[in-house]
Amino acid sequence: MDTWMVFLIIGAIVVLILMFIMKTYNSLIRLRNMVKDQWAQIDVLLKRRADLIPNLVETVKGYASHESETLEAVISARNKAVSATTTHDEIQANGELTQALGRLFALTEAYPDLKANTNFMQLQSSLKETEDKIAYARQFYNDAVLGYKNKLEMFPSNIIAGMFNFKPEEFFEATELDKEVPQVKF
Repeated sequence: MDTWMVFLIIGAIVVLILMFIMKTYNSLIRLRNMVKDQWAQIDVLLKRRADLIPNLVETVKGYASHESETLEAVISARNKAVSATTTHDEIQANGELTQALGRLFALTEAYPDLKANTNFMQLQSSLKETEDKIAYARQFYNDAVLGYKNKLEMFPSNIIAGMFNFKPEEFFEATELDKEVPQVKF
């Protein structure tokens, strides 16, 4: 009877350990998928922003054709953002795009006719709305990354994460370029 009790206790301990591993693994999967979902939300908004930019540049071209350097910088940054393949590259490229757009909008101050253009105002409003949504989506993404990273690094879930090769995700942080104030020279 004593050996059955020992086997029962050992069996119960093994079952509890397996249940813990399964629960931790499933929570890591859920958190990783949440990070991916939040990134997909940002991606949708970044695509919308990229689609708005050519129309905005074309509208500005009509009024500020001699400001080609700024317009080319915006288009170049947009193309770089659209062609980025990794999360890191996409974060960096979109930081450059944000900076270029800041210079573009600062440029419009010198062209009152452009500021009065209905099409430009609608595009600018749509872009501003999209930028606001991107800011909120970045916040949700970073919150999801934080939860996932905490789970990866905290004991004892870090042991399970290491066993199953879970990798940390990158925060969507402002680049040094994002922190600079746009400089426009006339």
